[in-house]
Amino acid sequence: MRATGLNHLSIGARDVDASVRFYVEVFGMETIPTYNFGFRTQYLRCGDQQLHIFGLPDTTPVYQHFAINVDDFMGVYERAREAGLIDHATFGNGVNEMPDGTVQLYLRDPGGNLVEVDWPDVASLDTSRIPELKRLADRFEQVGENLEATLFLDRRRRA
Repeated sequence: MRATGLNHLSIGARDVDASVRFYVEVFGMETIPTYNFGFRTQYLRCGDQQLHIFGLPDTTPVYQHFAINVDDFMGVYERAREAGLIDHATFGNGVNEMPDGTVQLYLRDPGGNLVEVDWPDVASLDTSRIPELKRLADRFEQVGENLEATLFLDRRRRA
């Protein structure tokens, strides 16, 4: 027996409506029918998967996060930057180029959840429009296995 994929991810939020607006406006997710659990809950469609937002008391994780692939990194980046949503503190920088050329953007949603936005190829971006972008290798030495890591398991490594 093997797992065949992820069905959904559930996160907590102090203000479910504010969190739903964030995921709809920043990532273009859409609300979908939701079961009644006896407390405020909203399901969102994210591609072929779902994000479930549950109304919970003030519980803000620090490093726990989930990552989203998008079809328009610059669009998400620009909306997040304009809204002041980029998280520069948790991992020491808000936008990172990884050794394999992938890019990570970190945001905090209104519920305090850390959201990572991944992009497969820095060369396809106009990096002059991303002043926060820093190379991870310039901040932390990358050796051995670090140089083989990737966020996109189905792609070939860049030469």
